[in-house]
Amino acid sequence: MIKIENLSVVFSPNTPDENAALKNINLNAGRGEFITIIGSNGAGKSTLYNAIAGTYPPAGGTIYLRDNGNWQDITREPEYRRARRIGRIFQNPVLGTAGNMSVEDNMLICRKKGYKSLRISLNRKLREEFRERLRELDMGLESRMTDNVGLLSGGQRQALALLMTVMSRPALLLLDEHTAALDPRNAGIVMELTLRFAAQYGLTVMMITHNMTHAIRYGNRLLMMDSGEIILDMDNAQKEKLTASDIVERFRAIKRRELANDEMLLS
Repeated sequence: MIKIENLSVVFSPNTPDENAALKNINLNAGRGEFITIIGSNGAGKSTLYNAIAGTYPPAGGTIYLRDNGNWQDITREPEYRRARRIGRIFQNPVLGTAGNMSVEDNMLICRKKGYKSLRISLNRKLREEFRERLRELDMGLESRMTDNVGLLSGGQRQALALLMTVMSRPALLLLDEHTAALDPRNAGIVMELTLRFAAQYGLTVMMITHNMTHAIRYGNRLLMMDSGEIILDMDNAQKEKLTASDIVERFRAIKRRELANDEMLLS
């Protein structure tokens, strides 16, 4: 569903502060792949997402997205247009929903996503559709549809953001440490919903995580990034045999140095 060829991103080019944040990234992910991405802070993980989403313009390379059976070059497509086909959920639950609007109004905005006309409004049929979808979360939100989202807990907001994103049927779903800010119980609920929705809709998913154990446990492919490069790319058969300690040793063998924040990454 996504194909990246020789992608580079450079911050402050042609200045003393020039920084090559991504260096000739190549990646090909098909429909239904669930890729976990690990790496220390500054490795380029979020920069890669920003380049895919259109937030950062690339210095070089090409990004293709497969949608409706056709490969499309989206390298220079503006961010707002990509947002119709690329869903993204951030670490902060506040970023995925509008806190000063009701649950049903948030879902209505999502429902309009991708439509040429925004002239659809809440009616009995839509409310029943939203109620049924909210029941899937098993958080009682189907009885709180008129409540402002700002009244929900972080876990409820993140689960709602995930549901809304899935409702828009993205060609690609980017998860940027989307459970890291939640307590263990809600993190488990949101992760379970993520796996269920990914399987149910055959989503192509890329998930950044700082937890190596989660990176091994979830998904069918694992990438490790460092200094703007992909230094490890393991399929399911390879990563099933790994432990978190194995990955640290792989990193040391490739880069010939210690991996920053080992204790955090091994949690």
